[in-house]
Amino acid sequence: MASESAGSPVELSVGDRTVRVSSPDRVYFPTRGETKLDLVNYYLSVGDGIVRALRDRPCMLHRYPKGMAGPKVHQKRIPSGAPDWLETVEIYFPRYGRTADEVCVTELGSVIWAVQMSTVEFHPWNSRRFDTEKPDEWRIDLDPMPDCPFDKVRRTAHIAHEVLDELGIRGYPKTSGGSGLHIYVRIEPEWSFTDVRRAALAFAREVERRNPDEITTTWWRKDRDPTAVFVDYNQNTRDHTIASAYSVRGNADATVSTPIEWSEIDDVDPREFTIATVPDRFARLGDLHADIDDTAFRLDTLLEWADRDGLDTDTSTDDTTGDDTQ
Repeated sequence: MASESAGSPVELSVGDRTVRVSSPDRVYFPTRGETKLDLVNYYLSVGDGIVRALRDRPCMLHRYPKGMAGPKVHQKRIPSGAPDWLETVEIYFPRYGRTADEVCVTELGSVIWAVQMSTVEFHPWNSRRFDTEKPDEWRIDLDPMPDCPFDKVRRTAHIAHEVLDELGIRGYPKTSGGSGLHIYVRIEPEWSFTDVRRAALAFAREVERRNPDEITTTWWRKDRDPTAVFVDYNQNTRDHTIASAYSVRGNADATVSTPIEWSEIDDVDPREFTIATVPDRFARLGDLHADIDDTAFRLDTLLEWADRDGLDTDTSTDDTTGDDTQ
């Protein structure tokens, strides 16, 4: 039985915390052989980066209690028995009239506790616990359609970089851990999710205008060109989350959503960033998002573009404020 062959628990000192890791030898990535303890050691190796990416943000945990060979659990609510030092924030979900206490990472011990609870992926909000309704992060998601080659994603990233430069805004790129790229921007926490989404849509439309043959902002998937890159502005909607920087992804290859330099865009192969390779890269380069919190940018110009283009605030197509997970 898996439980009989998963090894005796180990206790790890993580900062000021002691975290007990049960079943450390359970294989989480069967085609590769990495275990739960390998996953723990990966997160320890990128500690500063993963804590920076998650700090003080409500976080959805994607748990795989049996590893990649078993089902995935979307965990919003902190389970009973969580340590009393774990920081949380209460989130209200209007659709269901319910609340959930979501974890807010404030230290590396919180991350390792979550991995002990079989978390593989970390999906934080783009706001922080101090005011969960005011995002401080704008997310640009370059999402290739099924028949889209990665070269188109590269070209789209360059256009996004060009538009950001024209706006005087610094974006921080990373691989998604899948087939796309993400660009994160710190913003002043002055606007609602609706306004941030409008600004994100205005930006996406401008990127699309510069290469309409390869880029789309068409909302319905069935209406999109299957060879295009979708600039997914809706990732800025309330309670929509994507994998953080340094989050492992729940796939057989154990890929990692990895910060990169703009100069790497033309040569990067996202498949090369895994729990086996990213620790060495992190040791060499450090956290490429280390100064992301130093400057917060404003959305005024983008909101002017949204007004100019007549972009309304209708969210009737959004699947927001869901509460259908544990």
